Amino acid sequence: MKKSDDIHRYDDIIALPHPISKKHPRMSIENRAAQFSPFAALTGYDAIVEESARLTESRSELDEQQKCALDEKLRFLRDNISEKHKVSIVYFQPDLLKFGGEYLRHSGELKRIDPIEGSLLFVDGKKIPIEDIYEIDW
Repeated sequence: MKKSDDIHRYDDIIALPHPISKKHPRMSIENRAAQFSPFAALTGYDAIVEESARLTESRSELDEQQKCALDEKLRFLRDNISEKHKVSIVYFQPDLLKFGGEYLRHSGELKRIDPIEGSLLFVDGKKIPIEDIYEIDW
């Protein structure tokens, strides 16, 4: 077939009226457009990319001097627990989904120190593992 034949290929039907079905109603413009809308071929892919882009911090190790200072503050709080100290704790919360975590601060009235479980329990119900504590202030 030559190029000149391609130009006149549909001359016999080009002037015919557009066929209209008597059985099926014409599709609305919105429904026609929906046929060509994008779809997520990989379900969950966006969530995985977003999760991998989320930043976490690595846990800092305390030196011996910092550990001793924390131990002294914990002993003081344990010995004076009846005085209802309001303390501010900076602690490391490990991330459940990936390596690392984040440092958070919790302030409140200390209820008790649980040596068996190794945690601080606050009046508001917050429980912080002693091994995750980075700093104590009051």
